[in-house]
Amino acid sequence: MPLLGLGTWPMNDVEAAVGVEAALSMGYRLIDTAENYENERGVGEGIRKSGISRDEIFITTKFNRKWHSIEGARAACEASLERLNVDYIDLLLIHWPNPDQDRYVEAFQGLTRVLEAGLVRAIGTSNFKSAHLQRLFELGLVAHVNQIQLDPYHLRNDLVALHRSRGIVTETWSPLGRASHMLADPVIIAIAERHGCTAAQVVLRWHTKQNFIPTPRSFNPQRMMENLDIFNIFLSDEEMRILGGLDRPDPDMFDADQFGH
Repeated sequence: MPLLGLGTWPMNDVEAAVGVEAALSMGYRLIDTAENYENERGVGEGIRKSGISRDEIFITTKFNRKWHSIEGARAACEASLERLNVDYIDLLLIHWPNPDQDRYVEAFQGLTRVLEAGLVRAIGTSNFKSAHLQRLFELGLVAHVNQIQLDPYHLRNDLVALHRSRGIVTETWSPLGRASHMLADPVIIAIAERHGCTAAQVVLRWHTKQNFIPTPRSFNPQRMMENLDIFNIFLSDEEMRILGGLDRPDPDMFDADQFGH
């Protein structure tokens, strides 16, 4: 799995086709989409137009709550395969646990079957809390990946520790924050100035230094290139400690026990 990807929400099909083709030409190899983004057809078109071999590209997609059953996971997978127009999906995720309907365990059991059938290369979850993952563990089920909201303002330390204890990869959505406030933080800006880079590049490097896999979204070619060009930024242990001290309560953060689709 590549160390950094392109997020495609809220691109429509036309934007996704252009954006994905451009991203792949720049060197991106991980593309993140979802049924709920309604742009899988555009993502597939961008992949085909890029001319990059399919086996060099890592496609992640996710399915909604209506497919939360053993049979539903298969149907969701087949629908995404058709929209993307590919023979397999690299990583298929349950988009939200939706505990109100209490069927995410069945959905994950369905994922294990599409994995066994060779329709996907890896399976996982998105926005699952520790309690949701523990329900799976009790049945011997372990996600390969859990994609969560995480950034220097939302550290999720307990959940990350659980991931590491179980060998689950931490993939991060909105890794630059859901608004621009974090990138205006004077602490982050000071570190960026020291390294001659942008605040966004500092934050993305903070992710990858911890083996998190960020999927920033951007329509802007310059920012897309900047987001990819982070691996020669060498953050010191002290800078990582400072960035790790920015965590704060967020009453507006999505609660996976209350929100989902």
